Amino acid sequence: MLSSAPSVTNLLTTPNNVIQIVDMVESNHLLSGKETLCFSTRHHKSFPLSLTQMKIRVPRTLAFASAKGKGKAERQVEAIVGDNASKELNWSFDFPDSKPEFSLLHSEDYQNISTVLEKLNALRSHLLAAEKWNASRLQSCDRKYLECATNLIHYMALRSLDTEQLNSYLTSLGLSSLDNNDLSLLSNLEATINLLMKSPMESRKLPEKGMTIKKNEGKVSSLLGKPLEGKKTHIMVTVGKEATESETFIADILKAGASVIRINCAHGDPTIWGEIIKRVRRTSQMLEMPCRVLMDLAGPKLRTGTLKPGPCVMKVSPKKDAFGNVVSPALVWLSVTGTEPPAHLSPDATIFVRDQEFLAGLRTGDSVRLCDARGKKKVLRISKEFDVFSSTGFVAECLDTAYVESGTELYVKGKKGRRLFGQVVDVPPKESFVRLRVGDLLVITREGSFDEPSVTVPGAHRLTCPSGYLFDSVKPGETIGFDDGKIWGTIKGASPSEVIVSITHAGPKGTKLGSEKSINIPQSDIRFKGLTSKDIKDLEYVASHADMVGISFIRDVQDISVLRQELKKRKLNDQLGIVLKIETESGFEHLPLILLEAMKCLNPLGVMIARGDLAVECGWERLANIQEEILAICKVGRVPVILATQVLESLVKSGVPTRAEITDAANGRRASCVMLNKGKHIVEAVSMLDTILHTKLIYKKPNPENLH
Repeated sequence: MLSSAPSVTNLLTTPNNVIQIVDMVESNHLLSGKETLCFSTRHHKSFPLSLTQMKIRVPRTLAFASAKGKGKAERQVEAIVGDNASKELNWSFDFPDSKPEFSLLHSEDYQNISTVLEKLNALRSHLLAAEKWNASRLQSCDRKYLECATNLIHYMALRSLDTEQLNSYLTSLGLSSLDNNDLSLLSNLEATINLLMKSPMESRKLPEKGMTIKKNEGKVSSLLGKPLEGKKTHIMVTVGKEATESETFIADILKAGASVIRINCAHGDPTIWGEIIKRVRRTSQMLEMPCRVLMDLAGPKLRTGTLKPGPCVMKVSPKKDAFGNVVSPALVWLSVTGTEPPAHLSPDATIFVRDQEFLAGLRTGDSVRLCDARGKKKVLRISKEFDVFSSTGFVAECLDTAYVESGTELYVKGKKGRRLFGQVVDVPPKESFVRLRVGDLLVITREGSFDEPSVTVPGAHRLTCPSGYLFDSVKPGETIGFDDGKIWGTIKGASPSEVIVSITHAGPKGTKLGSEKSINIPQSDIRFKGLTSKDIKDLEYVASHADMVGISFIRDVQDISVLRQELKKRKLNDQLGIVLKIETESGFEHLPLILLEAMKCLNPLGVMIARGDLAVECGWERLANIQEEILAICKVGRVPVILATQVLESLVKSGVPTRAEITDAANGRRASCVMLNKGKHIVEAVSMLDTILHTKLIYKKPNPENLH
């Protein structure tokens, strides 16, 4: 039976030295010999997450003594407290290299298994103690998350100890690892103890201790919905304004395999968002393919300001060889505004024409003439005609480079004096950017700031930043990254209105930096608010239109508390799904506590691994380990994970994937959902990702002749 040991009182107890009552295991046939088993926490460098930083209460040291007399066990507790405690202590498991079988156990092997049983029982008490010490957190969780939260507490208590040798020894006996998070950790541990106590065929039920939890008490609702038949992993696609410019875009990506659409509230406005959502709902119903909508709040992310748009002109250029000779003409899609080319066409340029009569009079073989922005005469030869819904579009070939702008006049000289006139409209402005090279100086100015005169730096590039956090927190000497780490620099000077940066890393020919690109300052302790005023305003719209809301730049429990208050005000405690985006080191370190806090809500819960900012904030070399740890923590908490950023990015942008991208995408099978960002070849990328995620591995059958 289980009994309680005397408590140890420490008047100087701190969050790093939590001393409580430790429950002891008393079992005559387990506690044999005269050894005392001592266990201490894993050294903090061996584990990416610091348990003391996360404030998950776990026992620092457990000590168990052998039985004395008839059925009486000595009870004692060793406590490591104060600054004199050794931080290098670890569990000590010294087992022989022998691998005994149950049917042929020698006396030495029986002793080894007895020692393992003592340690396993000590470990079980360790988990139950952690559960008791975090009882207040567990009791505040919603009923449906209680089992998940308890398993998470057990997992963090287990990970605070070094069990590598014990796991290795269990494996040699044909038993599963202790941290096999596919199952309940405590149930897995108790099953292992039962097997070792007698035999695999006979089980002895251990008495329950601590909080009683009924298995499957309240099924956790699904955040992402049920996957389509034969599939396990959802595919999420980020869309923007381009989804409103094509009648078939949403249908194409749903048919290719997407089941979640993501809208970033950092871009666009409610008018665009509403049109996207309307098309998603309509297409999903028409195709009878379930599709959910996630809307990401912009969050307090630092971004570059909006640059003045460039001229509204497009370059139409044929493909040429090394000598400048035309190899193939440029393909131009010619239609009225809003009529996109068929999905199987990939034109080099799209020209919209205002006049429907002009298009109605075109025929295959006609030569459309124009005078481009440089005053040079050019010709577009009509090669194909397509009927697209209620309109007509044409494919034209251009054999010479032309610069077409809004207002450019088109005309056709036909037979028998036939003459048609049209005018080009809606040419988008060229994206503005600054090209930064190593050694360049960049001056970042606070938007709308007139507190101080502008610093004059000869030859420096200039950008703005709308957030005051940048100017209020940075210091000279700190490193600063732009556009998800594509550009790096060092801060040379800072004032309330300007920051001067010297570029230390960029591409060999320079790297473009445009509007609304990310700014990261890993060394600076910038204290963001969890939800900005824009986020709170957008939350009203998201709650009434989307299925899930993404909370950007979660850092600690306080951010979740603010979110819970806002949801409570709007009575959204059980409707809107919540996706916590982990993209900072603080968010990663506090993830277990963040999840426990979020589990106080009834809302469906999920986590997104936002690898773009996470890599910049935590360091590229740590990203793989951090990703693994987030997956493990969320798995024991039964929290779905969305893997995001740069999945099949080369394929999305250029149409050709890299080998590394393929294996990275295949790793997404371990997540509940994989996210793709928008790009020219997004439909092809969704189709390939769907194939990668859901193709079963086929093992080649061995040739029987080779087995002899």
